[in-house]
Amino acid sequence: MFEDFLYAINSFKRSKTRTFLSLLGIIIGVASVIVITSMGASSTKKVESTFGTAGLDVVSISSGFMRRRRDAVTLSFDESFRQNMFEKISGIEKIWYKNTLSSTLTYGDTSSSISTSAIEYGYLEMYGMELESGSFFTYTDDKEGSQKIILSHDLAESFFPAGDAVGKKIILVVSKVSFGFEIVGVLADQTTGMENGSAYIPRGFYSKKIEPNPLASTIMVQAISNQKATELVDILEEYCNEESGTEGSVDVTSMQSMLDQMSEITNTMSIMLSAIAAISLLVGGIGIMNIMIVTVTERKSEIGIRKALGASPADIRQQFLVESASITLIGGLLGIFLGILISLAVEYVQSNEFIINWGACLFSFVFSVFVGIFFGLNPASRAAKLDPVIALSGE
Repeated sequence: MFEDFLYAINSFKRSKTRTFLSLLGIIIGVASVIVITSMGASSTKKVESTFGTAGLDVVSISSGFMRRRRDAVTLSFDESFRQNMFEKISGIEKIWYKNTLSSTLTYGDTSSSISTSAIEYGYLEMYGMELESGSFFTYTDDKEGSQKIILSHDLAESFFPAGDAVGKKIILVVSKVSFGFEIVGVLADQTTGMENGSAYIPRGFYSKKIEPNPLASTIMVQAISNQKATELVDILEEYCNEESGTEGSVDVTSMQSMLDQMSEITNTMSIMLSAIAAISLLVGGIGIMNIMIVTVTERKSEIGIRKALGASPADIRQQFLVESASITLIGGLLGIFLGILISLAVEYVQSNEFIINWGACLFSFVFSVFVGIFFGLNPASRAAKLDPVIALSGE
């Protein structure tokens, strides 16, 4: 068989243009599959890096669209609701309550309308938020309702360009009532995650000074694992609907489930596009079959001589099958190289992480060789069945 391969290489050298045209369809098909799967994997990785790893174990619950109906039974996100949820649903690590309020932040002559979050102790740490300066709220700050505030990086930079925000006193206006707060921390610039509030105050202060015994506007359920968070989305939605007796009573979202859905969509699109790209391999295979039929016709005398010297039909069939498979083997290797090169260039321009789906490389390569064998079978069988007398006569 190795001799047949070497003979095939010499045959290719004698017909360079024909060989190149035969390779072209295979090269394009294999390269297309690799580029598509590579870009799909890179896009998925970019989405995952945008969301980050923090907060993947968190499920968010907020009032659903049915709350706007007058006849809808709404849920009260109070302490008893939290306790019942924790007792009845397994897989929950901790439940956090949060309130979001519209407010105005003022320092000197500078003011800004912002969204302020009233959070519980440990909430920011749970979300993987990092500090640029200062400190997080303590347990005492939350329970006693301390008048302390943590600002986002962008907000602190707009009020304190010099970066000396920690320790300053700032005014927060809520419903036309002014409250003085001490800035105890500034968050680092967050480029990932879903938590992107502007300012944070202890929920203990909110419940004591702004709205006594408030119901939470958002519940953050921390699961025991990222995988469990995906499972909890449906479980929590069903639980809340049963409690209210109304479908759509809550909106339940999970960053992990969103990532899973995006990955599934990206993978599906990559498979569909790869299947379309693989059609060019089939087209290339048809071209190879046509060329091999022409080759068999041109080399009738050679086939007749080999048969006259004792070559069996199996030997002849193997010779032309090896030649056909060699074309697709070489085309597959060149296609892989070209696909990786194009993927590297595209991902460099887009500033994406360079990712190659080696499984797709292997599949496209094996498929290309299979195409060569499949479409080369008919010409090889024709060559094997030739009568040596007729072959030598050139008819």
